[in-house]
Amino acid sequence: MPNLTSRLRIRVAVGGAVALLFASMCAAVGAGSAHAFPFTGSLGGSGTCTTTAAQTQGWGSPDHSDDFTSAASLDNWHRYEGAGHAGNGRRTPDAVTVSDGALVISADLAGNSGGVTPRWGGRLHGRWEICARSTVASTAWTPNALLWPDAEDWPAGGEVNFMEIPYPLRDSVDYNLHWGNSDNLERHTRSVDATAWHNWAVEWTPTHIAVFLDGVEWARSSDVNRLPPRAMHLALQLDNYGGVTFPTGSLYVDRVAEYPL
Repeated sequence: MPNLTSRLRIRVAVGGAVALLFASMCAAVGAGSAHAFPFTGSLGGSGTCTTTAAQTQGWGSPDHSDDFTSAASLDNWHRYEGAGHAGNGRRTPDAVTVSDGALVISADLAGNSGGVTPRWGGRLHGRWEICARSTVASTAWTPNALLWPDAEDWPAGGEVNFMEIPYPLRDSVDYNLHWGNSDNLERHTRSVDATAWHNWAVEWTPTHIAVFLDGVEWARSSDVNRLPPRAMHLALQLDNYGGVTFPTGSLYVDRVAEYPL
């Protein structure tokens, strides 16, 4: 089996080929403004993810949820405005919309993108799930669903990336757990077609963190010394990792739900 570095090099090379193909197609039909946030295709609608962790694990009724049935759903979310990931580009509210029953976070060739957190706040321990899909993009763009410390004290406060997709073809997804300091990282990777709709979920208890794909657990962290020490909240982001090229890609979220422990 190739090591992680080799795999990333392979994916970057393939992603570059995909980017060239998309660029050729775009040139043929007209690329538009570098500051436009594109929307293409049907986003699905309520019920797109038919099997959820809440169903298979018996989580009961959510404390909070959003099906993005109208633009009014944006009132439930704080949209980022400021510098992008690691200072790359900017995060702007213009990159976040609701269309066709889904939240859409897009990016542009100027390096801008978006992110959101729910206005209902965070909690100590709980369960979260999203129904989401992502489009193929260049290596710059990483869709991310995570838990972030309410105290904004990363890395001491931890970080739980339960759906992180740095792979251009969106053919694998990472679960990353950060704790203690910036060098500490526990990573698990799952091969899956993330361009299709899937239910992604995380359960955080005093003794473990477990992550689920379409209702089935696929990774678990049981070292209590690695678990977040304080309250966390959900965040949905399309992160700019630098080197922006076409295609820019988007993250589509059909539903979000948060459950008590």
